[in-house]
Amino acid sequence: WLNTTERMGMETTTLQFPFPYEPYSIQKQFMEALYTTIDEGKIGIFESPTGTGKSLSLICGALTWLRDHEEKKKQEAVGLLEERDVTMDSSSTQPPQGHCSSPALSSSTEPNWIADFVQKKAERELVDKLKVVQNESKQWVLRGEGGFTAFLSDQDEEARRLLRLSAESGEEDGKGAVLGDGEEELIVADYESDDDGKPKNSRTHSQLAQFVHEVQKSPFREEVRVVSLASRQNLCINEEVRRLGSVQLINDRCMEMQRNKHGESDKSTDTEPKRRRREPKAVCPFSRHEALLGLRDETLVKVRDVEDMVVLGRETKACPYYGGRLAVPAAQLVVLPYQVLLHEAMRRASGIKLKDQVVIIDEAHNLMDTIACIYSSEVMGTQLCCAHSQLTQYMERYRNRLKAKNLMYVKQILFVLEGLVHVLGGTEMLTINNFLFRAQIDNINLFKVQRYFEKSLISRKVRGEPGNHLFTLRRRKFFGTCQKVAEEDKQSSVVCPMIQVEGFLSALTNANKDGRLVVQRQGTLAQDSLKFLLLNPAIHFAPVLKECKAVIIAGGTMQPVADFKEQLLLSAGVSEERISGFSCGHVIPPQNILPIVLCSGPSGQELEFTFQNRETPQMETGRVLSNLCNVVPGGLVCFFPSYEYERRVLAHWNSTGVLGRLAARKKIFQEPRKASQVEQVLKEYSRCIQAGAVLSGALLFSVVGGKMSEGINFSDELGRCVIMVGMPYPNIKSPELQEKMAYLDKHMPHVGGQSPGKALVENLCMKAVNQSIGRAIRHRGDYACIVLLDRRYSRPGTLQKLPEWIRNRTQVQPTFGPAFGGIRKVRLALMWYIT
Repeated sequence: WLNTTERMGMETTTLQFPFPYEPYSIQKQFMEALYTTIDEGKIGIFESPTGTGKSLSLICGALTWLRDHEEKKKQEAVGLLEERDVTMDSSSTQPPQGHCSSPALSSSTEPNWIADFVQKKAERELVDKLKVVQNESKQWVLRGEGGFTAFLSDQDEEARRLLRLSAESGEEDGKGAVLGDGEEELIVADYESDDDGKPKNSRTHSQLAQFVHEVQKSPFREEVRVVSLASRQNLCINEEVRRLGSVQLINDRCMEMQRNKHGESDKSTDTEPKRRRREPKAVCPFSRHEALLGLRDETLVKVRDVEDMVVLGRETKACPYYGGRLAVPAAQLVVLPYQVLLHEAMRRASGIKLKDQVVIIDEAHNLMDTIACIYSSEVMGTQLCCAHSQLTQYMERYRNRLKAKNLMYVKQILFVLEGLVHVLGGTEMLTINNFLFRAQIDNINLFKVQRYFEKSLISRKVRGEPGNHLFTLRRRKFFGTCQKVAEEDKQSSVVCPMIQVEGFLSALTNANKDGRLVVQRQGTLAQDSLKFLLLNPAIHFAPVLKECKAVIIAGGTMQPVADFKEQLLLSAGVSEERISGFSCGHVIPPQNILPIVLCSGPSGQELEFTFQNRETPQMETGRVLSNLCNVVPGGLVCFFPSYEYERRVLAHWNSTGVLGRLAARKKIFQEPRKASQVEQVLKEYSRCIQAGAVLSGALLFSVVGGKMSEGINFSDELGRCVIMVGMPYPNIKSPELQEKMAYLDKHMPHVGGQSPGKALVENLCMKAVNQSIGRAIRHRGDYACIVLLDRRYSRPGTLQKLPEWIRNRTQVQPTFGPAFGGIRKVRLALMWYIT
């Protein structure tokens, strides 16, 4: 047990942090700051380098606060109960009406009914207070990945509905159902809009598993109740459904089997005469009521990750997807992916309510990009035309059975689709309003259309339409366009075009200033695209910040922090006083890391890889690498700013013999373009270094922002030296980046005489650099050298954006000699020190 003292106002409280081992001083400071931030209901930005036990500090600090919070609420509840008992006792000892034991009371002019009213009102207030305390004591920690932590108390609506329907239909299993002609479920129910007539991956889940494993190592492992949530694709144990592969196909099939299980039908067909008896439709054998309850209880017995949930589901023959959700109300720690918490619709569908909860977002360095990506949307020309074709056939097939309101909305959607197709054919950037005018759909209330999509489930019903999806449209002008698309894209397999369209139309409901539309010409009409870009992620993060008690944004590398404060917090309406920050150094000794900014190469040529002259220092870079390969043991990882530049440099080195000289010293590996090949390359790279054969280690060429610059650990001998070639600035000519810069220049304050748009470009570059160079140091005994090959890194403003634990030890070397000598000296000293 770690005992620390923290002063809160005038009161001094002793905090006890259970920890699996004697924590480092920075871990103690981290947990103290975390506890205080949560307790005071603030928004905290926490930076703790990878290898310092950040996840374990988050777990122990947050769960310690939860333990104390629950104990405090229990004590409050006991006090209120005692107060209520005293009140009830005093009430029962009062004399009957009209009989007062005290002369003073008997002389009172106050009627007895008033005294009774006051007494009952006091009792009601005590009961209300008790209910509030009891509700607050039901709030538990929830964490997801990147990562999140929040407190949940409400049961998932979908899961609760499933249990109810499963229990109701438990006695009807195996019985045949009296059904219609097989198309009844395709008819949308009678629809009334809310205001009518009224006045008004894969890596994410591996990170989640790593976090759960940290919980299993913590002192809370025997007492904390944990549940891991994930997608159907990751949790499904029905092999028939799993074989579908696609996330959307798996979701559709799962929901279809649930409808079959409960015999659900649309209200619009309730008056239809019953037709012939059909064979029972396929149902999921893992959705039985009793089995789901059993899995729910077993889930909370021990700490389990997603894979453990799948194993448990197979053992109990119960669905881990629905059974896990049923466990949420009783859980203290719920682990789930980014999208479930950040996307409002997914959050609502999962039954997650954030009111007065606590959210911890781990691995949050890409949080703004993640939110922008989640709420951005793209639709292709072939998807628009296919959706129009499907919806037209659907309307014609069921015209006589659709209610008037349904027909009206279906026709509106068809009109919108025609307008979107007519915009295709050029390349331009438009505001939302200008795009709506260009498509001639500015007179359509897209908010009502969006609600219709959500409530009618028209996208899924059109997807289930049993036609052959031929382009049989009757409008002559539009028919010609879609026919052209069909001819250009005969081999294309379009999956769920209406669902894609639904997401795009939802994006168009953003405020005009917060997004842009990119109309992109791709060569053929089928390949042309419409893309919505979210410029202001704060508008979608604001509800999380507003509703939660506290939010912790944590990561190994959060620099530059200014972006998070300005673009994500202050822009969302958070006051400066509510934002707190914490940053700590690394646990490694100072001599275990040597960061060097190298301004020139062995021949004295200046190293500056600007776009205009980046071809010039190619040979000088080769000479630097050759020298480093001679003195650095184990593995070297060399990062290039882009795949194209890497290709050109390696081709040049191959033709000039540089690559051959490097290969004579270390075996060369190159980051693959395909994600499926990364693991194999890493295995061979690791095997080569650990073998210690003829060649002294290995050299790995990688790309900043690629598959090996984030989430891959080059610990110990795998990364004794990390080299950064140039500065990986984003493409300044990108229309998307230019719009983002213009947006920031217009809506954000200028800091230090620099425009927000220019600061964005600098920050994007340095965030990518920080993520890449942080791959080498992974634990206290690790050591490595970091070489930044570009004199521009020596600028004070650029150095300031390096992580503090690297920046404080960085040496700026104008010439190569002293830098090379320092690396040799440190290498020998470290070999002696480690030995």
